[in-house]
Amino acid sequence: MARLTMAQALVKFLCHQFIETEGRREPLFAGVWAIFGHGNVAALGQALYEARAALPTYRGHNEQAMAHAAVAFAKASARRRMMVCTTSIGPGATNLVTAAAVAHVNRLPVLLLPGDVFANRRPDPVLQQVEDFGDPTVSANDTLRPVSRYWDRITRPEQILTSLPAAMRVLTDPAQCGPATLCLCQDVQAEAYEYPETFFEDRVHRFHRPGVDPEELTRTARILRTAQRPLLIAGGGVHYSGAADTLERFALRHGVPLAETQAGKGALPHDHPLNLGALGVTGSSAANALAAGADVILAVGTRLQDFTTASRTVFQNPAATLIQLNVNAFDAAKHGSLPLKGDARRGLEDLGELLGAWQTPEAWREQATRAVGEWTHAVNAATAPETGGLPSDAQVLGAVNRFCQPTAVVVCAAGGLPGELHKLWRTPRGGGYHLEYGYSCMGYEIAGGLGVKLAHPQREVIVMVGDGSYLMLNSEIATSVLMGAKLIVVVLDNGGFGCINRLQQASGGEAFNNLFDTLAFDGGTRPEVDFAAHARALGAVAEQVTLLKDLPAALDRARNAPRTAVVVIKTDPVQTTRAGGAWWDVAVPEIPTGAKGKTARQDYERARRQQRLGG
Repeated sequence: MARLTMAQALVKFLCHQFIETEGRREPLFAGVWAIFGHGNVAALGQALYEARAALPTYRGHNEQAMAHAAVAFAKASARRRMMVCTTSIGPGATNLVTAAAVAHVNRLPVLLLPGDVFANRRPDPVLQQVEDFGDPTVSANDTLRPVSRYWDRITRPEQILTSLPAAMRVLTDPAQCGPATLCLCQDVQAEAYEYPETFFEDRVHRFHRPGVDPEELTRTARILRTAQRPLLIAGGGVHYSGAADTLERFALRHGVPLAETQAGKGALPHDHPLNLGALGVTGSSAANALAAGADVILAVGTRLQDFTTASRTVFQNPAATLIQLNVNAFDAAKHGSLPLKGDARRGLEDLGELLGAWQTPEAWREQATRAVGEWTHAVNAATAPETGGLPSDAQVLGAVNRFCQPTAVVVCAAGGLPGELHKLWRTPRGGGYHLEYGYSCMGYEIAGGLGVKLAHPQREVIVMVGDGSYLMLNSEIATSVLMGAKLIVVVLDNGGFGCINRLQQASGGEAFNNLFDTLAFDGGTRPEVDFAAHARALGAVAEQVTLLKDLPAALDRARNAPRTAVVVIKTDPVQTTRAGGAWWDVAVPEIPTGAKGKTARQDYERARRQQRLGG
């Protein structure tokens, strides 16, 4: 037996968790993000200090941001490795909620250890305690319940003997993967207990590949053999399963064109002859055109959210059959699809064997080739460097894309940039495209870039962020400087929330409350934010670029800078890429204001009639 405080036992347990991938063993937890306060500084702080050689502790500047970094690390590590976040009771804990939602929506593992109230209730109410007048068991940490895959409150030291293994099961299960939260009552953290030595033995976790039911597999092969216009969709599960090579072999052997979700982008290189590009609202004309006529759709590792399906309008063939290969039964059955439940790589391998030498009709492949050629011209036009005024987001990302090394990773999350990146960014395979678009969380970008850099320290990480997201959460620039984790941050300043301003007007509304130029308050003035000066104040190297033609040289200087470098450029808040794209169901008021609103409502009702696929 080992007499330890609960906090010491918890940390020791984490130090003995390993992941084995293709014969290589590594610590499962790469480190702990911690902002200490009275709910975790004493007992858990002591335990982390004692274990700092085996389990390093990093200090963030904002609890939400450090959890974003942990989530990004897990995504960049294809869910094979992960990180821990600990906060104090109160605002530190509730700051985790947004990042926990990011992890929950995107099926990414992170272990959250917020401090909690006293289990013995002797000093109640403690500083920062949220009191429920009718339920003394409630604390601020209950806000983490709906955004956790596993949630527990540790009120006795021996409870971690069952709760920690349960949390590990969720964190390492490809189907159930998501955030696990253990709320640590601060008095219990400090309590000693006689723990069995077996609890601290090395535990080696391995990536599970559940097979597909033979009957579901046979049915899928039978349907595909009769298909005249089949389509593959690559989702994030392709990357998490390590199935990109298998997917390419499957597509080539059977001649099936492929479209990509945000999370699936990069499953095939951008210039692969069967890669149609992005699908859906932010999709390419090639992918959306072939999706409209497809008679069989095999979606691999995607939950088919509304941006991917264009709010269920992208598949227009009334006789189309949708099949979903997914390790998660919840996702595999969506949209009235035929489920093919199992691991993406294993499922594609088994399906390919059943299909043998079957191939799609040549006419379908030729249609795909023509569509890709037309879309390539559209991308070239949208990202061309010529500009007569403020550059568009597309022109800026085109310049950054041309600057990128093949091994670079681009990171983004919210606003108009993800749509442009999904359509236009040309990425080679290998995790070079890191978009958080399940939760589309403003503020993820810079912290997420830091997490990616920790996962891949040898790769150049380029964060593309709008001025709105930058203003919302930028503090981890200072953390990246402190840690020597260099980022290149490109800030596109369009004077407010340009993306939502465009959506507002497209929905029949007037420009209101989004761009600085449309805001008018008595006694107020339009802020002229000096983003470069702000970034320098956080320790970064930074400069403002006036003209698009000067951006490549500024990026070169950023690459050669000794630490995190920020490049700022003003962009047009109105201009956006018109090519490609599809409808998105954003409810337009049934009682419109003015002629523009009436037209928007009529367009909305017309588009809704195109929605298909039940379930």
